[in-house]
Amino acid sequence: MRTKVSNLLQPASRGAVLLLSAITTLLLVACSPNGGNQAPPVPEVGVIKTVAQPVSINEGYVAQTEAMETVEIRARVSGILERQSYVDGAHVSKDQVLFVIDQQPFIAALAQAKAALAQAQASHVNSRQVLDRIRPLLADHAISQQDLDAAVAKEAVDAANEDAAKAQMKTAELNLDYTTIRASRDGMISKALIKVGGLVNASTTLLTTLYSVDPVYVNFTLSEQKLLDMQKRAQGQPAADKRKATVYRVKLVDGSVYAHPGQLNFVDAAVDPRTGTLQVRLLVPNPERALRPGQFVRVIVPGVEIADAIRVPQQAVQEMQGRRSVFVVDADGKVAYREIVANTRLENDWIVEGGLKPDETIIVEGVNKVRPGAQVRPTPYVPGGRAAADGKGEPAKDGAGAAKGAPAKADQPAEPVKGAVEKSKG
Repeated sequence: MRTKVSNLLQPASRGAVLLLSAITTLLLVACSPNGGNQAPPVPEVGVIKTVAQPVSINEGYVAQTEAMETVEIRARVSGILERQSYVDGAHVSKDQVLFVIDQQPFIAALAQAKAALAQAQASHVNSRQVLDRIRPLLADHAISQQDLDAAVAKEAVDAANEDAAKAQMKTAELNLDYTTIRASRDGMISKALIKVGGLVNASTTLLTTLYSVDPVYVNFTLSEQKLLDMQKRAQGQPAADKRKATVYRVKLVDGSVYAHPGQLNFVDAAVDPRTGTLQVRLLVPNPERALRPGQFVRVIVPGVEIADAIRVPQQAVQEMQGRRSVFVVDADGKVAYREIVANTRLENDWIVEGGLKPDETIIVEGVNKVRPGAQVRPTPYVPGGRAAADGKGEPAKDGAGAAKGAPAKADQPAEPVKGAVEKSKG
């Protein structure tokens, strides 16, 4: 009986011992200095030093090219188109033959006009000879005054008929010449709208269009505010600078800058009351014929020159409810929230107008890992990632992607935000 009771109590005793051992282990772990209350590691962030440098903020406007002269090629005579003497889309020279209309009817008309002129000339010669013979007879009363008057009238009629025949022959010669249609100037010519064998009606049938190519116009719209700003800057310039024409650059659709800058050629006399803009036109050289009429481009208008601008990478700036801010790291590695004034983007950077000073440290990479008052481990920010620091990418630069102390010239137009730099809707 005693053995049975001992066997019943033995499993219960083992469970109690195991439970007590587990509780003891948990208490030891909790009291250990390396236990569960271990502090999180200090985050590593990429930072840059702010640098004050000169920046030119330009503005871009959508524009369209236009030929200085657009000539609609139409025939002056009617007929069947016999020949096209140029290649569609080619460059043609002045007086180059473009089309030839069937000349046979006009050759026959010219021959008929020549015959009519010869007949009129013969009749005029006869009447003039008759008048010369009978004029002396009036003094001898061999003829009456009425006969002399009739001879004078006949000679005058024949003279008029001769002049009319000459005019008809000139018209026939012109019509024959008009059957050969030539280029009125140098330029690029479009495709033919009438094929060989088609009927051409005088003055109504459009055969093709000829465009001048060098120079070309570039048209865009400029806001009234922008025009006032340009005028104010021009008034503040020295007299020597005022005599220099402002240079406007043109950017092509692929983003490349056109080789030849343009000059302001025309500003409309009135502002459009519906849009508050006015038409502006540039005159741009086109010796290589790279620009074609109707092509969309961007005009880069010279803007504001800032001598000590601070450029901050766009990824370092947080935007919330119209406010922009950055995280600044002090000398002890602590993070502070800083609200900034930035209204203009230049390439991938913000131009900071207030809130930052030169030689301050701001966080560019790892912004989402920090909060104000937190401790961080700052490391130099390398554009393009770590690969750049290993020599596989772009080298690290001071400032917002620019070499320290080097002027930052804007090759891209400033992208203004709403309420800052006004941009036309062109």
